[in-house]
Amino acid sequence: MTLLGVALTAALTLGGFGAALYAFQDRLIYFPDPRPPPAPSAMGLQGVREVRLRTADGLDILAWEAPAPDGRAPVVLYLHGNGGHVAYRAERIAAFQRLGWGALVVQWRGYGGNPGAPSEDGLGQDAQAGLAHLRAQGVGTARTVLWGESLGTGVAVRLAAEQPDAAALLVLESPYTSLLDLAKRHHPLLPSGLLLRDRYDSLSRVAAVRVPMLILQGAGDTLVPPEMGRRLQAAATAPVELWEAPGAGHNDIGPAGGVAAGAEFVRRRLR
Repeated sequence: MTLLGVALTAALTLGGFGAALYAFQDRLIYFPDPRPPPAPSAMGLQGVREVRLRTADGLDILAWEAPAPDGRAPVVLYLHGNGGHVAYRAERIAAFQRLGWGALVVQWRGYGGNPGAPSEDGLGQDAQAGLAHLRAQGVGTARTVLWGESLGTGVAVRLAAEQPDAAALLVLESPYTSLLDLAKRHHPLLPSGLLLRDRYDSLSRVAAVRVPMLILQGAGDTLVPPEMGRRLQAAATAPVELWEAPGAGHNDIGPAGGVAAGAEFVRRRLR
């Protein structure tokens, strides 16, 4: 085979691989547990109810709500990561309840039996539906804490940037600058800039956030390098604090003290 033939074969092979990646990239980003979650009580939660949220594009999606104990307590709009379903966040809901807070955990479309398929714009609409539900329950901006977890940090930054009255505070747990940056880091040989549809570009949006924010990250995170959190901090124009757990990995923030750090931040800022 001539050099031209080798080059053409390689190009076709890479082209076919790239086409496959483009077609199936959602399976590399979103890892839903498609099974309907058990009832909150089956997860040991008390005072947590299932609610249905109506999205702007006509989907009815499940969320779990722990109502606030009174009309002054903070309420967390919790936007979860890319794996599992709402029941995987049961312990986090319980932690918020122990703090005396309310919480609404939005389960993404395509997760836990919810209709639809996840996408960046779709998850944005799911978050908006959660926010609309809180407003309908009488929870105003001054009591709302927007808390994003991993993939959900991209949704949270976008919501806070595009809707300044969405929340009084923003907490970002294991945040990344963008999915494109992550793809380039973990797959440097792939033409990610040409293939990636959903980018969750928090770095380009964070300067538009007008509310105080807290970044929680693990110093031992090998999935999202800690320098991404520091880059978000540097790009922010609103007051921003960074808390880092020594040795903690991507999914270890809560047990490593992240919830306590978030609680201290909320108490200090929501006076």
